[in-house]
Amino acid sequence: MAPYETDDSAKADDEADDVRSGRHRAARYVVPVAVVGVAAATIGLVPALASSGDPDLPKVTAQQLIEKIAKSDVQQLSGTVKITTDLGLPDLGGLASGFASGAVKGDGGSTADPQSKLMELASGTHTLRVAADGPDKGKVSLLDNAAEYSVIHNGKDVWGYDSKSNEVYHATAPESADVKGKAPHDVPATPKDLADEALKSVDDTTSVTVDGTAQVAGRDAYKLVVKPRQSGSTVGAISIAVDAKTGLPLKFTLTPASGGAAVVDAGFTKVDFSRPAASTFAFTPPKGAKVTEGDDHKGAGKTRHQGPDKAFRQGDKTLPKGDKDLAEGRDGVKTIGKGWSTIAEFDTGGQGVPSGAKGSSGNSDVDGFLNSLGDHVTGKFGSGTVFSTRLVNALITDDGKVYAGAVTKAALVKAADAAH
Repeated sequence: MAPYETDDSAKADDEADDVRSGRHRAARYVVPVAVVGVAAATIGLVPALASSGDPDLPKVTAQQLIEKIAKSDVQQLSGTVKITTDLGLPDLGGLASGFASGAVKGDGGSTADPQSKLMELASGTHTLRVAADGPDKGKVSLLDNAAEYSVIHNGKDVWGYDSKSNEVYHATAPESADVKGKAPHDVPATPKDLADEALKSVDDTTSVTVDGTAQVAGRDAYKLVVKPRQSGSTVGAISIAVDAKTGLPLKFTLTPASGGAAVVDAGFTKVDFSRPAASTFAFTPPKGAKVTEGDDHKGAGKTRHQGPDKAFRQGDKTLPKGDKDLAEGRDGVKTIGKGWSTIAEFDTGGQGVPSGAKGSSGNSDVDGFLNSLGDHVTGKFGSGTVFSTRLVNALITDDGKVYAGAVTKAALVKAADAAH
């Protein structure tokens, strides 16, 4: 069965080929599911597509809509994006964001570093102001009560400014063709970013359909729905509102297979496709601000945070066929399976989460707290702990092996048993 479903009762084989071609072009043109990293693994929104009446638009197939996204060439825009994340994590009273800031500061870094600051998008509801003028000028501002954080890309310069701490981060923009035109950070912040990651996951394990129309930020849009065909995935469906005129993704909603509120929902509340004023991208460090010089990105395309999230992206690649569809990834990371059921496997080289009353930390209170956050499981592999969110789950075995992915706990245990 072809990976795309349309409203037509019959499909030609050459149409399926066109769809796949359109999919690859879409992945090239659309700029980040991540919270992969923070992104593919950690973002989500609550309400369904905002609509003030379904507009009457010409009928299109899934193939035509994906090709429309691929051909979209929006160079200038400005607007406001609302993004909400609901991973179902316990409220740690700002501990996570505080730890991230402290870690950066401890490394001699800056609270204005985009790599740490934009991690705040991994939870809660946030409002962003965005602007772009071609591939070399872009701005994303995170609004937070009386404070504001901005990332500005202007030519060869990337600036990060935190008004709360009055700190500035400066780096040289990458010049590689692989990264040119992308936002100056690794965290998906707009519907376009998120749609890119979702479209990369489309293959023969995926159903893609057109599900009517909607109005988003005053614009007529089509709704593209992406669903896993495979069992065991925690992803229920992804809905992308595509601007009927420009082909730009205006809203992205990821709902979990378990139901309830969306895990990821990011959408424009206002959007303008006219050229932003040049002053939008101008930046001079304020008087008295602490300025930290960052990496010059000579290794274009590389991120400073190398972790399991990279393995999830490897699921986009075609894996060798076999009983387990097992392939060796970079940095010792392996991927098990394919498509939406891909699981990353790697070895920490040490002990897993302590399961006894007094484990590796030597502190029973700390060990007890760690165990309270996960579920103890056993199998042919031995025993371990599964840490769960509403989207991404990870099994850490007592001997230090890690199995992680947007799959159910049962799927992780099965993978660990098979690898035993």
